[in-house]
Amino acid sequence: MSSSELEIQQKFSDNQQEQVPNAEINAINHDSTAEAGQQDFAAAEQYKNKGNDLLKTKEFSKAIDMYSKAIELYPNSAIYYANRALAHLRQESFGLALQDGVSAVKTDPSYLKGYYRRAAAHMSLGKFKQALSDFEYVAKCRPNDKDAKLKFTECSKIVKMRAFERAIAVDKPEKTLSEMYSDMENITIEDDYKGPQLEDDKVTLQFMKDLMEHYKAQKRLHRKFAYKILRNIDEYMREQPSLVDINVPDDEKFTICGDIHGQFYDLMNIFDINGLPSEKNPYLFNGDFVDRGSFSVECIFTLFGFKLLYPNHFFLSRGNHESINMNQMYGFTGEVTAKYNNTMANIFTQVFNWLPLCHCINQKILVMHGGLFSSDNVTLDNIRRIERNCQPPEEGLMCELLWSDPQQWMGRGPSKRGVGIQFGPDVTEAFCNLNKLDYIIRSHEVKDMGYEVAHNGQCITVFSAPNYCDTMGNMGAFITITGNNLKPNYRSFEAVPHPDVKPMAYANSLMNWLA
Repeated sequence: MSSSELEIQQKFSDNQQEQVPNAEINAINHDSTAEAGQQDFAAAEQYKNKGNDLLKTKEFSKAIDMYSKAIELYPNSAIYYANRALAHLRQESFGLALQDGVSAVKTDPSYLKGYYRRAAAHMSLGKFKQALSDFEYVAKCRPNDKDAKLKFTECSKIVKMRAFERAIAVDKPEKTLSEMYSDMENITIEDDYKGPQLEDDKVTLQFMKDLMEHYKAQKRLHRKFAYKILRNIDEYMREQPSLVDINVPDDEKFTICGDIHGQFYDLMNIFDINGLPSEKNPYLFNGDFVDRGSFSVECIFTLFGFKLLYPNHFFLSRGNHESINMNQMYGFTGEVTAKYNNTMANIFTQVFNWLPLCHCINQKILVMHGGLFSSDNVTLDNIRRIERNCQPPEEGLMCELLWSDPQQWMGRGPSKRGVGIQFGPDVTEAFCNLNKLDYIIRSHEVKDMGYEVAHNGQCITVFSAPNYCDTMGNMGAFITITGNNLKPNYRSFEAVPHPDVKPMAYANSLMNWLA
């Protein structure tokens, strides 16, 4: 063997010796990576289990944190996204729930619960066709699953009903309720009806006192008087602007309340604490009077009654739940139909369209249900010019007044709800400066104490439904000011007992199933 051959052989031998330890190192690295992955998965599972426990105890924000940590450690589990989606749904963060539903499906297309979560988010946003496609897919995957078939069938009914409503809708001159439902003017009052009655079709203080006691006893207002209240409210609200100016005289108190959501007995508690509405004790209720709570009919007729009794001292703003999509899904339509009939539910849809969108107190405080806008330089005159007699659109000033939320950081961002926007302290400051306002008051969000002060005191949230849906454990609150001292004063209060009718008792069956 030549010297050159010996050299080549030696090099080959050396290379083989080098490759053995390299292979061992690669194997060790692979084992280490696998072990680290197993450790990450084990830790992620612990976070998921903690999140599940928090979800059971209704601590939704903490549950979301746990699921987020699980996803950070192990992003390949569809279960983590689906569970976080459920927590977001509980907090009404429908946009974030939709994102997690999409992520669950992408992560594991065979995990059918991901499709349910995505469908629930779509339905919550009124996007029934998109929800239907998910239900259809699950039903095809599980042809023998009666529950899956039932969900698909129910959602299909909603889509067909919406298509029918659009098909029969025609452009026609807007008619008043008395023109549309003249036959209801002559409804007969049965001899055995012993409840409150209007005097010459007018609301009186005695009628309101009798009505509230009647409702506390779980009795119903006769449909004739219910209709006449709606007719009178319809006539009055048509003449109101989209932005109502309120003047509070010096030294006189004024009270602002947030969401009530059908919690009638908590509404009564507000009046017990703060006094009945009167010309000397005016109120503004800032939207979301109905849905979720199962005494929405009692709430809305009480509020409408006081509006008719004290039109210049009792004010009502429209919320995002004063709309047909929300009412059909979250209980109000079902409740009105159960306590009266479908015609009455249709009447409410028309009346809600005429509710004002916001109020300006002493030219210094703007009160709206949701929040501010995606555009700069929006003025109060722009708001006054909004044509509000419609269902809330999916974008624009009216949508954002009803749906937007504040955020802690500067600028604007996409809404966690999937509708409206989120706006930061700089947006609030610029809007207040432009319109010469001191601050804004909005509602729309559950807060632990019933209120929250944000954006350097220029954005205040007030929420007046304590222990929201009998699950959240929050307090309710209301705000009082005086005409010559616009500094807000906060009063928090706890929930009071109510009859054994659960929240969402009249909601669409799909929403209860998906929950």
